[in-house]
Amino acid sequence: MTNLDSLSKAIKAFKLRSGIEAIFKDCKTVGYNLESTSADGQRLISLILLMAIAYSCAVLSGRNSRQIGLQKYVGRLKELRRLHRRHSAFWVGLYGYLWVGAMEFCADLAHDLMCLKPNKLPYFHKGLRAMHLIQSAL
Repeated sequence: MTNLDSLSKAIKAFKLRSGIEAIFKDCKTVGYNLESTSADGQRLISLILLMAIAYSCAVLSGRNSRQIGLQKYVGRLKELRRLHRRHSAFWVGLYGYLWVGAMEFCADLAHDLMCLKPNKLPYFHKGLRAMHLIQSAL
């Protein structure tokens, strides 16, 4: 085995490791905050199973949102000086759900505020369209 083969295998292993670390990060303080539950035994196993299902749904939703171009409504796109995207598919999927829920909760208030600034109405309508697209992606 050559040094080049060893290097390529090490890089491949490191890429897998970084993906696993991202999942742990999403399940900890950045996402579901598992460590604050104080669950143990069967309750912890049940919670982890539920989180795995929710995590899968959020990642699939985030990937779908990216594919149809909705990520720009949920979070910032890749920044100029960053090598990687700012937010994971999990983050985009999770916050897509939260964004739609918040918009549904505040829609009447947002509409009233937009009536105060009629020149901003096109932006409000653009946001409503984005919300409907995100809902269809979910």
